[in-house]
Amino acid sequence: MSDDERNKQIAELAKTLKEGERLLGPTKRPDGTLRKPIRIRAGYTPQDEVPIYQPKPALLKKEMGSAGPPGYDPDADARPKTKSVKRNERKKEKRLQAAVEKDKNEEGGASEDGGKKESVEALSSLVNDLSVEDSTQQVQDVDKRIRALKKKIRLTEALEQRSADQDLKPEQLEKLAKLEDWRRELKQLEDQKTETTVS
Repeated sequence: MSDDERNKQIAELAKTLKEGERLLGPTKRPDGTLRKPIRIRAGYTPQDEVPIYQPKPALLKKEMGSAGPPGYDPDADARPKTKSVKRNERKKEKRLQAAVEKDKNEEGGASEDGGKKESVEALSSLVNDLSVEDSTQQVQDVDKRIRALKKKIRLTEALEQRSADQDLKPEQLEKLAKLEDWRRELKQLEDQKTETTVS
């Protein structure tokens, strides 16, 4: 389609337009050819021209800005600070001061020995905490294993009592064979637990 033909087509369409209608000119396709002109009815808004929806509260907020309504004083409306908030602020200030002083001392190099002693003390307390946690973790692990073994033994003993009435499967026979080993292991774990709690 040449430019003359296109212009003629647009002129014809423009003549037949009703009141309020408009004409959207032909757009190019990726291959270079032109699409037909589009007639838009009165009152219709094409999708790409529709504004993005925003709820009324958001629009009102934009209009008023962050300052709030006219005559609003945010300082007067602020809540009074509670004791805990004030206490937390004081603690934060002390921590910041301590950090600043520590930086000054490190830069000056005056108290290197004191810093080393503090770091050694901090490390030793950390190691102590870890060892306490490890021992409690070990006790918990031993408790879990003891509970599991007791359950296994209880179930196997019940199986042993039923074995008189019915034939057992190979897996059940294996469990019965392991019963004595589990009892020995249980006794060892209980002894280990008493040793760790005593020490």
